[in-house]
Amino acid sequence: MSVPPPPPGEQGSDPGGSGAATAAGELVDLLRRSARGHEDAFATLYDRTSARIYGIVLRVLRSPEQAAEVTQEVYVEVWRQAARYSPEKGSVLAWMATMAHRRAIDRVRSVSSETARDARYALEVAAPAQDHVWTGVEQRLDVERVRRGLTTLTGIQREAIVLSYFGGYSQSQVAALLDLPLGTVKTRIRDGLIRLRDALGVER
Repeated sequence: MSVPPPPPGEQGSDPGGSGAATAAGELVDLLRRSARGHEDAFATLYDRTSARIYGIVLRVLRSPEQAAEVTQEVYVEVWRQAARYSPEKGSVLAWMATMAHRRAIDRVRSVSSETARDARYALEVAAPAQDHVWTGVEQRLDVERVRRGLTTLTGIQREAIVLSYFGGYSQSQVAALLDLPLGTVKTRIRDGLIRLRDALGVER
């Protein structure tokens, strides 16, 4: 998907605020017409908002290719959910931005889960350097111990550790993705690792 830059009319500032109010009202009208099946209105809505939505998704995913895919998914959802929009819940752009951020987070979690599954699978199927039966048994036992250990963690501890150690995200990025204070994330990761270490029987 090629995401166009914001139209010139949306780049300037309006000291009186009337231009912003007019633009917001136009987006409401475009969304309502989209809800009635007007594809031309939806195309205009896309032109007016896609650069902003793409930017929100890109900041979370950090991958232009994945950001383009998720942006497409967002607009499919906008088309399907247009009739459910209510101005009382906020502006059209805020409504779409929330939708975009949620889908971007879902993609991060999905990718992190796949990475974790791949890592576990690699541990399970990796052949030992030397074909010793006992070595293979030890590896299977270690994988099983790790799997059981992960089940002892809380949901937040497990998710934070997966994002940090399998997803490759920094603690500050994990905090942003999970919408939690950085101190809380650091504590959850630390406590989760201690709990996992105890479950695995690792000496301190």
